[in-house]
Amino acid sequence: QVQLVESGGGLVQPGGSLRLSCAASGLTFSTYTMGWFRQAPGQERIFVAGIIQTGGITYYEDSVKGRFTISRDNAKNTVYLQMNNLKPEDTAVYYCAVQKNVVGITTTPTEYDYWGQGTQVTVSS
Repeated sequence: QVQLVESGGGLVQPGGSLRLSCAASGLTFSTYTMGWFRQAPGQERIFVAGIIQTGGITYYEDSVKGRFTISRDNAKNTVYLQMNNLKPEDTAVYYCAVQKNVVGITTTPTEYDYWGQGTQVTVSS
């Protein structure tokens, strides 16, 4: 049974930083591309960042480029999202997900098989 558990969310002031973690179990983690998505109230779930199996290639949604960094530790079955210079518009529930067997990194939620429960990130003064 695949399980993804996110942690690290919270309340932070604009300009602050948070590091999200997603611990995976029940799958051969190193063979899957991983993604982070976010969903604000009343809005669709959107892609934030993705990372291939080896960690050698990453991809970001335009609004987070230069501020967020995705990384992974295959020995710990964990993917991370370092978020710097946070803005109020980054407020959302953040989810990690396992990509289906699709070449490259896809931004489409339906191309992801398994999802965590989400962690709330609130950016407010």
